[in-house]
Amino acid sequence: MKTIWYNLKEALINTFDTFGLAWWVEIETQKPNCTYYFGPFLSSSEAKAAIKGYVEDLEVEGAQGIAVNVKRCKPGTLTIAEDLGERIDRKVKPAFSGQM
Repeated sequence: MKTIWYNLKEALINTFDTFGLAWWVEIETQKPNCTYYFGPFLSSSEAKAAIKGYVEDLEVEGAQGIAVNVKRCKPGTLTIAEDLGERIDRKVKPAFSGQM
């Protein structure tokens, strides 16, 4: 039963993401001057529940001046490194991939 729900949820998230209706966690850091997008999520509450882990990871990496926003969007690039003048495109996977 979990597999059916997992597949249905993944298909629904992909559909929402296609139309820009999925929820994403947007994290901006001052040092380095970057914007990161994490997601997609089916609901804002799922996205909000994941924030702590993303922020902790960035803090461990030494990021400073962290600002978080949860919003519906369709990011074209998942990491924008303004300090380096580059866009880094991580492979998009649903936020729950690998979880059972």
